[in-house]
Amino acid sequence: MKNYISEVIVQLSSNEASFRMERLYVNKLNVTLVQILKHEWPARWRSFIPDLVAAAKTSETICENCMVILKLLSEEVFDFSRGEMTQQKIKELKQSLNSEFQLIHELCLYVLSASQRTELIQATLSTLHAFLSWIPLGYIFESPLLETLLKFFPMPSYRNLTLQCLTEVAALNFGDFYNMQYIKMYNFFMVQLQAILPSTTKIPEAYANGSSEEQAFIQNLALFFTSFYKSHIRVLESSQENISALLMGLEYLINISFVDDTEVFKVCLDYWNSLVLELFEPHHNLDTPAATVNMMGLQMPLLHGMVDGLGSQILQRRQLYAAPMSKLRMLMICRMAKPEEVLIVEDENGNIVRETMKDNDVLVQYKIMRETLIYLSHLDHEDTEKQMLKKLSKQLSGEDWNWNNLNTLCWAIGSISGSMMEEQENRFLVMVIRDLLNLCEITKGKDNKAVIASNIMYVVGQYPRFLRAHWKFLKTVVNKLFEFMHETHPGVQDMACDTFLKIVQKCKRKFVIVQVGESEPFVSELLSGLPTTVADLEPHQIHTFYESVGHMIQAESDLQKRDEYMQRLMDLPNQKWAEIIGQAHQSVDFLKDQEVIRTVLNILQTNTSVANSLGTYFLSQISLIFLDMLNVYRMYSELISSSIAEGGPYASKTSYVKLLRSVKRETLKLIETFLDKAEDQPQIGKQFVPPMMDPVLGDYARNLPDARESEVLSLFATIINKYKAAMIEDVPRIFEAVFQCTLEMITKNFEDYPEHRLKFFSLLRAIAAHCFPALIRLSSEQLKLVMDSIIWAFRHTERNIAETGLNLLLEMLKNFQASEFCNQFYRSYFLTIEQEIFAVLTDTFHKPGFKLHVLVLQHLFCSAESGALSEPLWDTTTVPYPYLNNAMFVREYTIKLLGTSFPNMTASEVTQFVNGLFESKNNLSIFKNHIRDFLVQSKEFSAQDNKDLYAEEAAVQRERERQRMLSIPGLIAPNEIQDEMLDS
Repeated sequence: MKNYISEVIVQLSSNEASFRMERLYVNKLNVTLVQILKHEWPARWRSFIPDLVAAAKTSETICENCMVILKLLSEEVFDFSRGEMTQQKIKELKQSLNSEFQLIHELCLYVLSASQRTELIQATLSTLHAFLSWIPLGYIFESPLLETLLKFFPMPSYRNLTLQCLTEVAALNFGDFYNMQYIKMYNFFMVQLQAILPSTTKIPEAYANGSSEEQAFIQNLALFFTSFYKSHIRVLESSQENISALLMGLEYLINISFVDDTEVFKVCLDYWNSLVLELFEPHHNLDTPAATVNMMGLQMPLLHGMVDGLGSQILQRRQLYAAPMSKLRMLMICRMAKPEEVLIVEDENGNIVRETMKDNDVLVQYKIMRETLIYLSHLDHEDTEKQMLKKLSKQLSGEDWNWNNLNTLCWAIGSISGSMMEEQENRFLVMVIRDLLNLCEITKGKDNKAVIASNIMYVVGQYPRFLRAHWKFLKTVVNKLFEFMHETHPGVQDMACDTFLKIVQKCKRKFVIVQVGESEPFVSELLSGLPTTVADLEPHQIHTFYESVGHMIQAESDLQKRDEYMQRLMDLPNQKWAEIIGQAHQSVDFLKDQEVIRTVLNILQTNTSVANSLGTYFLSQISLIFLDMLNVYRMYSELISSSIAEGGPYASKTSYVKLLRSVKRETLKLIETFLDKAEDQPQIGKQFVPPMMDPVLGDYARNLPDARESEVLSLFATIINKYKAAMIEDVPRIFEAVFQCTLEMITKNFEDYPEHRLKFFSLLRAIAAHCFPALIRLSSEQLKLVMDSIIWAFRHTERNIAETGLNLLLEMLKNFQASEFCNQFYRSYFLTIEQEIFAVLTDTFHKPGFKLHVLVLQHLFCSAESGALSEPLWDTTTVPYPYLNNAMFVREYTIKLLGTSFPNMTASEVTQFVNGLFESKNNLSIFKNHIRDFLVQSKEFSAQDNKDLYAEEAAVQRERERQRMLSIPGLIAPNEIQDEMLDS
């Protein structure tokens, strides 16, 4: 081994120029050597390290390459080995490297103390960086290593590499044993840092003007501070003499946080979020003693005895960080990321435009910043309010006016909604909204006004509680939104309509009562001026507006007034509809004109929007247009069929046919929306379902595959889910119309007709859940088609389709087990289902279905031993000997099935797994963990990301986190809370 290393490297290192020319070749050899070592020669490791160290001492050039090999070795074993080697093998390699590290440690220290060669020192520091995260702590703290690193820190050539090494050390945390060494390291580091980067330096400017090396230093500095504070900030807090160095370090970190670099800011933000939460939580738990009792497992009397002491410590800690936290509030306000609701952005040319695509990274950043600012607000509401109002006054005075400053300020103001006490929030909002409206009045320029408008709309949309309590402000804001609806600047109208909808959903009662000083409810005033208000809006914006007014009308409790309001709201579209239908009675060709088709589509979309918000109360309106709508549907369907029949398959892609199909889809969507939102009243079903049977279902069956609308399937799924058993008699007709023809469309491959796939299985699931007796009446051939289609569904790699198929299968299994056909069904399908479920469970492509796979298998294994299954599952005519019971047969069948599928597993391993399934079948948690362990240990899963196998636990954790967030005012945004009207 030694000869191999020496020979290769000495040949290439005979002179410096040769070595530099062949560097790429040497690097390739290094990688190959490490790979061989990792996989082929673990037994020779003990001799390899001494040989390598010996080779390194022959020359500085060879030493440099040996350092590269050592670094590669550490990275291969510690960073890149997951999924390639067993955990046991990784552990053995680590132990081997660990036991030989003394030689590496001595070599590194020797090089750092004796060499003057820059490249060698850099290679050595780089190698140390790779080893520092896992070597025994004694090599760091009980040797000169740390002092040596700190000695190299001031030197520009080594500064970044040294800082990376110190960051690795800073991130280590093994209790209090080395606390004093950490304090000494930090204090010495801070002294050196002030010489390199004085605390008065304007770091954002220095970064912007710095070289790539200098910028990397700032990035590394952020990583060092955040790593050190995450693990050791409490140590620095504990003694008075370290406080000033701690506060100075936090000051550096705040200054670095202002650097205009996303990656640097992410590093800082991650730490600020964790620190602020750490400061907030004890304060919050003291305010909610029950949570503290829970958390600590204390009795209430003991808790009261501790509160004073804890309160004092918490207060002291908050006072210690008061100044940095105030600066951090300013940072959050100045750099707040853009929320999702804001649709207006500045493009690369400095123009204000409508946003075309959401930036998910920015949305994630906004979420973290919002959470951080809410904690900061809770820690000191007065300081938060003072800083925001001060910045706002500078916008008004023009001292600090620009788009970015106003944007970030308003996004910050909107983000803390709900975190203040109501009285304080009211006072704060009165000043904010008043100043923003004034700013809109005094500022000139179309783009400037668009920016201010978007900020007003964002802020008011975030504070429904304030608007509910202040009618005059609410009315002023809504009238301002109406003004913005005439502003044709891109994005302003969209945002005005979206904000109007958001406000109405939270304040709808306020618009239907007569307010003090008013002569009529606001909704009546609005309906009188409705044509003028919507005059400049695009069709999709009008639909949003109509949905908003529908929410207002829905809040009116007086039936007569409600019907009157709805008639006034629908007056414009109804007039147009009546005009079109009147013309069609005179000449049906009138409906074929493309402009007429677009108008029909627009009217239907308007109706759908109102049905969505009015629910049951939309009955009189849909009754008015229903039969005419079905006639238009039938006519357009015939036009589509004839167009495709005459023009061939490409005719379905023409704009004319697409437009006709849009009308059909919207008709179906309107009916589905109304039936879904309406209360469960049987007479509604009886009124609307029978007339649809031929125009909708019959049309689906008669049509060409390319002309069938998938919305027919979702409409009838909604109808069955809504009216349940009342639909049993209609199921055969539904089956006859959609089943065979849809299966022919979707079983040719996994790609065609994606919408039909999911909606077809949703319809089947609705039938299985609510009309199961209708499935029992199917012939054995039809039932086989159903079961084949279910199996086909859960084999699908599209997650929604697979999950729908699995849920449908579970419902079928449970229903058949409880029926008189239990034996007949399980004899036909038990083994097929088990085989197919094991196939998708173990193929690594269907991990998201893990929870449902487990539930199906548990059901099968429990069924095998249940009394409901009284007849043998095996074929008594072909099996030469009888089994004692079904459980014994299923056990043997499963062992054979898995033994064939997993030839790499021994017979005893497979038998042990199957026995475990039967033993744990009555405890879902143990049963699930048993299967999960089997999958994780199997060869197919060992090298993969298996997080989907733990999705259920992750969902439980997310729900816990949501409950925690709900307990902290403001952490869940007001528009995300389902607060049914709190006002009268």
